[in-house]
Amino acid sequence: MQDSILKRRKVRALIIIGILLLLLYSKNLLERQSFRSISNTFTEVYNDRLVVEGYIFQISENLFQIQKLVDHCNIDYDYSKVINEIASNENSILAIISDFEATNLTEQEAGYLTDFKKIIQTDLNIKSYDLLYSDSKGINRAQVKIYDDKISLARKDLDNLSKIQMEEGEKLISKAKVLINRSQIWAQFEVALLIILVVVMFLLLFRKSESNRGMI
Repeated sequence: MQDSILKRRKVRALIIIGILLLLLYSKNLLERQSFRSISNTFTEVYNDRLVVEGYIFQISENLFQIQKLVDHCNIDYDYSKVINEIASNENSILAIISDFEATNLTEQEAGYLTDFKKIIQTDLNIKSYDLLYSDSKGINRAQVKIYDDKISLARKDLDNLSKIQMEEGEKLISKAKVLINRSQIWAQFEVALLIILVVVMFLLLFRKSESNRGMI
């Protein structure tokens, strides 16, 4: 009779232990998935937000140089090669835009970037220096103003793109915090399961020893 009771206890204990081990294994799989998600999130923050913010800064610097050349800000500068200088800055911008387009863009980003690219390729594609300056009339202020207005529109696109980096970066960081908090909860759950497992094994061994004493 006692052997039968002991066997039933063993079976129940083994079932409980099996369930606990299965839960621990499932928790471990979920934890691995969570860590992969956290890793991917921080990679996205770096590649698609921090690096992109660097792209925007570089583009802004090139755009500033274009505006200086268009506006003839430097009196001592040799403007005989100004068209080539502008083209060089524009090519640098387009090369950076190509890298920018390879990142994970939101719908808004794609829209602003497309508009910005069009301004650089079309509106600021100056073919002749005569559009900016002539020996007889000096600086063509009306045409320069048109180019300055286009540059202002381009800067607005850059500002909007920069704001998106901040907004999307905050979203990704919030997502990472949620995943980290979830991992902490799972870690506490794992500790609780381990405590239960130890208690079950202790009771199994303790009751077995008590039963053996009763039989002596």
